[in-house]
Amino acid sequence: MVNKIKKNNSKKWFAPVIIILSVIGLGGGYWLSSYPGGNHLEDITDLASIKGGETRPTMSPALFVGRASAAYAVAKEIPEVLDHIHCYCECKKHHNHKSLLTCYVTKHGAECDICIDEAIRAYELYKEGKDILTIRKTIDKEFSQFSH
Repeated sequence: MVNKIKKNNSKKWFAPVIIILSVIGLGGGYWLSSYPGGNHLEDITDLASIKGGETRPTMSPALFVGRASAAYAVAKEIPEVLDHIHCYCECKKHHNHKSLLTCYVTKHGAECDICIDEAIRAYELYKEGKDILTIRKTIDKEFSQFSH
């Protein structure tokens, strides 16, 4: 009789847990598809809709060393590309940045590995001859897991 009671009680939690997990899964799927790195970017063909609009000049690469200096050099060389890229350190949300390019008009770009890595990766793709939209989609796919 004791085994039968335990067995019946264990089934009582099963249905609510399945329902909760399903709701979480559906909500997470919606969130991912509506996020900057989500699937909706596959439909974007108009560059103007993803342009950040940063107009200030970037800081000089000479002010920095190593990878930070390299990232500032990238920002100087391809500002139009970086202005179409979402920064996955979420500086747009936390510091009101317009795009990845904004990170390089301040010292923020030198202090953040995600910003540096995104800029350098965007430059690699640019040097391979990729267009801005392809670069944006690639960055979104490769860096969206860093979003916080």
